[in-house]
Amino acid sequence: MENLHKTEASKNQIEQLKAYLWMGEVTTAINYLNQEQPLGGHQFSNYLTKHQSRIVNYHYLSWQKVCSLGSGAVESAVKQIGHRVKLTGVQGKKENVPNIFQLRCAYLNGQLAI
Repeated sequence: MENLHKTEASKNQIEQLKAYLWMGEVTTAINYLNQEQPLGGHQFSNYLTKHQSRIVNYHYLSWQKVCSLGSGAVESAVKQIGHRVKLTGVQGKKENVPNIFQLRCAYLNGQLAI
C-alpha cells in the first residue's frame, strides 16, 4: 500500500486498486493501471509485476483465519529470539542460531517437552 500511494491516482482509482490487491488480483490491478494511466502508475505497475508472486490474497487469508495479517507477531517473535541469543553469560554465535530455531520450533510443535 505504501507504493500505491506514490501514484497520483484519484481517490476512486486508489480504492479500486486497494480492492484488487486485497483480493490478490494483481493481474487485474496491473491491467487497471494500464487502462487508467494515472501519473506514477507505470512505475507501480512495474513494481506489481516484479513482486507479483509475493502478493497474497489477504481477503481469503482473513476469511479463513489462516494467519495474522499484521507483521507485529512476527516482529515480536524475532525480537524475543534476538534477546534469547544475547542473554547475559550466553556465548551466542551466529552459526548456532539455526539450532535455537530448531529447538523453539520443536517446542512450539509439541515435539519437545521442557
